[in-house]
Amino acid sequence: MKKITYILLLLTFFSQGQILNPVKWKSKILQKSATEFELVMEATIENEWHMYSQYTPDGGALPTVFDFKNAKGNYSLVGKTKESPYKKVFNDIFEVDEYYFAKSAQFKQLIKVTNPKLKQVKVFVEYQACKEQCIQQDNLFTFQLPELKFDESASGDTSVALTDGTTPSDSVEQAKDSVTTEQTLVAKDSNASKNVLAPVEEKKGLWSIFLLAFVGGFAALLTPCVFPMIPMTVSFFTKQSKTKAEGKRNAILFGVSIILIYVILGSLVTGIFGADSLNALSTNVWFNLIFFGLLVFFAASFLGAFEIVLPNSWANKVDQQADRGGFVGILFMALALAIVSFSCTGPIVGTLLVEAASKGGLAPIVGMLGFSSALALPFMLFAMFPGWMNTLPKSGGWLNTVKVSLGFLELALAFKFLSNADLVIQAHLLEREVFLGIWIAIFGTWAMYLFGKLTLPHDSPLTHLSIGRLFMAIFVTIFTIYLIPGLWGAPLKIISGFPPPMTYSESPNGIGTSSGNNTTAIDLPEHAHSGPHGIIAFHDYEQGLAYAKEVGKPVLLDFTGHACVNCRKMEDFVWSKPEILAVLKEKVVLISLYVDDKRELPKAAQYVSKETGKEIITIGNKWSDYQITRYKNNAQPYYVILNSEGIDISKPIGYTPDAQAYKKWLEEGISQFKK
Repeated sequence: MKKITYILLLLTFFSQGQILNPVKWKSKILQKSATEFELVMEATIENEWHMYSQYTPDGGALPTVFDFKNAKGNYSLVGKTKESPYKKVFNDIFEVDEYYFAKSAQFKQLIKVTNPKLKQVKVFVEYQACKEQCIQQDNLFTFQLPELKFDESASGDTSVALTDGTTPSDSVEQAKDSVTTEQTLVAKDSNASKNVLAPVEEKKGLWSIFLLAFVGGFAALLTPCVFPMIPMTVSFFTKQSKTKAEGKRNAILFGVSIILIYVILGSLVTGIFGADSLNALSTNVWFNLIFFGLLVFFAASFLGAFEIVLPNSWANKVDQQADRGGFVGILFMALALAIVSFSCTGPIVGTLLVEAASKGGLAPIVGMLGFSSALALPFMLFAMFPGWMNTLPKSGGWLNTVKVSLGFLELALAFKFLSNADLVIQAHLLEREVFLGIWIAIFGTWAMYLFGKLTLPHDSPLTHLSIGRLFMAIFVTIFTIYLIPGLWGAPLKIISGFPPPMTYSESPNGIGTSSGNNTTAIDLPEHAHSGPHGIIAFHDYEQGLAYAKEVGKPVLLDFTGHACVNCRKMEDFVWSKPEILAVLKEKVVLISLYVDDKRELPKAAQYVSKETGKEIITIGNKWSDYQITRYKNNAQPYYVILNSEGIDISKPIGYTPDAQAYKKWLEEGISQFKK
């Protein structure tokens, strides 16, 4: 009788399974010349679902990845895969920015064919789509090429569009609905063939870059290399100009020249690296390591170890050109200011360019526009209204205090880039506690410096604290104290996104907390791991089931993903409830199967799925195929309660943010096990 009951239960579960397919693809191929073709892949995304950019930062959702099947070298890729504009949103669960597409997305890749016998091009894409649940999907595109004749004289855009069929392989439904390959010549579509959209930041993100750079430009003004030059420059314009109107005009031209010089610098950075490739650099290990070293170098300069100066010959040659008069002379005066003040402005400019480059798109240009605007504005205003000069504070030791303070900020920011590199390679050398410890040391030392307990090279003798310095010292001290509880699991929302996420730490839920990951290695059964909140968890189905038999407990089967945001929400806000956590720790055996685990299976364990026809190569492929095959479902999170024989004894559920509903579901499954 029990067997019949179990069979009926299984039939019920299968009938309720659902293979989700929120992203539909279509594609075409555009012939650009005799040997060049543009592969266009367009995704239509269901409402409320998102798929992610190729450039979304590590630590959050999975990026879209293209694999061009070109083993024989039949063609070469021309540049990187372009994509349509994405949206940028901060994910407070993963504590990173995420770049995603809603409703639609377009990807374009230009290729140059080198083998005239090539008939088709295959492109494999892997991507993640999320709503209340997340799914890992893939798709195989097959682009049919016309008969090629290598006539290089026929260069230029022929504007022939070839519509191809694609053989999707990301779900059972798609596999059954394969589209028959066809080639159709269509009318000329110059917009379609030329409109390549590179990823850019949203306007809100660019405004943030501008304002941050503007503050940086204002900080550069308050350094020993720049501040004393304000009265000197203003005096030059007021004395050398024949009339007040001419003086004001020249002052405006001087300010415009400063802005022009720095914007050109930002344009060069964008031009050298490429607007779209800068995003990819932000998650590159070497990029982050190089800029970590660069910012430490800048910080050491500001703290007084040495000065970064450009060759004197540069300044002399530029100064000679400044005597030419007119706009050209004023332009060279602005360039001379940039060169002479480089020892103070260089580290700030370098830091802003590093930060802007990591954002990609037009950010370096916008950043330099903000920096130079703040730098140029006082020179213009004081030259136009010389009477305001009387309100300026006198130069003195406070200027070096500003410079040193910037050095401490540079040093703190440097460790963000080192943390990025550590997160990318998952070395766990700079986990959250270590990062916060370093920041506490840096800001604590800065506070001691501001209180006058430490002196550095180039400091003037300090006889008393100014009111401004005292307030700044108090503010830095408060911030340092604010950081300390982070070592014990405080979220530190003010600096969210700077330190590694709480899951990337020695104690993900805080040192000494009752729900912390305080399960020791001695407490763990063989093959088990310490999961969220110290729950004993298995990452292999057979090993977890064997342990469940041994201890006589039911199994909580958890289909999850490292990059599944709602999986983390369930763990953080539902599993953490004391009444639920007690059940998960004491009454069930947790088996968490990660469908996005990229580690390869041994060659002998790799296979082709009978259900989907896909090659099962990684551990994640294996568990995803297991979920699809057994439950006809491909979304995460997905929970099932099994008995110790591996038979389902509960109705599977997905994302359930209602803690009471989830608790009721757990209790019903456990009560079924006891019958």
